[in-house]
Amino acid sequence: MLTAYDATMARLLDRAGVDALLVGDSLGMVILGHDTTIPVTLDAMVHHACAVSRGAERGFVVADMPFLSWQASEADAIRNAGRLMRDGGVSAVKIEGGLQAADTIRRLVEIGIPVMAHIGLVPQAIHQMGGYRLAGRTEYEADRLVEDAMALEQAGAFAIVLECIPAEVAAAVTAKVAIPTIGIGAGPDCDGQILVSYDAFGLYDEMAPKFVKQYAHLGDEMIAAAKRYIAEVERGQFPDLEHSFRFPAASSSSS
Repeated sequence: MLTAYDATMARLLDRAGVDALLVGDSLGMVILGHDTTIPVTLDAMVHHACAVSRGAERGFVVADMPFLSWQASEADAIRNAGRLMRDGGVSAVKIEGGLQAADTIRRLVEIGIPVMAHIGLVPQAIHQMGGYRLAGRTEYEADRLVEDAMALEQAGAFAIVLECIPAEVAAAVTAKVAIPTIGIGAGPDCDGQILVSYDAFGLYDEMAPKFVKQYAHLGDEMIAAAKRYIAEVERGQFPDLEHSFRFPAASSSSS
C-alpha cells in the first residue's frame, strides 16, 4: 500500500501493481505545505480522492477522514464518510483512533461504509501526544494498543494501520486480531506495509522518519532535469526545430 494524491501518481502506482492506495491527509504536508495534517479539510480530501479514483483502475482506494470530520457526532461521521465515497469515489475510509472510534466505526460499517482503522502514532492527535514519537513504548501503552485493535476489529474495521510502534508490539497486535494489520514504522510482522509515496520516492525532504526507506531520489532527478531545461532555454537550444510546429512544405506540381 502507498499513498497517492492525484490521478497521474495513482495511475503509475496502479501499473506497478500496488494493491491499495491511500488518499492520505498527509497531503496537508507533502502537497499543501502545512506542518501537520490538522488543517486538511474534507473538501480537500474529496478533491484529491476524486483524482486518485479516476487514475486507479485496479487498486483499492481508501481515503482518510480528516480532523473533526467524524468526532463531533455520528451524523457528521455518516455524512462526511458518505461524501468521500459518493463524491470522492473511494471504496473505504480510514479513521484514526482506538476505543474512542469504535462506536463510530461500528455505525459506519452497519450502513455499508467499509472502514480501515489506524492506531499507534495518530498524526491528527499530534499535539495531544506531544509530537511525533514512538507509541507503545511502555507495557501499559502496549497493552492498550492490543485492546484498541481488538475493539476495532469487533466494531467491524476490515484492517488496521499500525504506525510507529515497536516491532514486538506490532507482532503482538497482529497475532491477536484476524483482520489484516498494515504497518508503517511497525516492523516486519504486520500483514502488509504502507509508506507515504513522497517519502519512499525522495520527493519530500522536509522530514524523513527513521523507518522510511527511499527507493528512489526523484526530487534530485527533477531538480537536475529542471536545471538542464533552464540551461537549454538560456543557450537557445530549446525549442529546436524538432520540437516546434511548422507549416507543411508546399508540394510542387508539374504543368
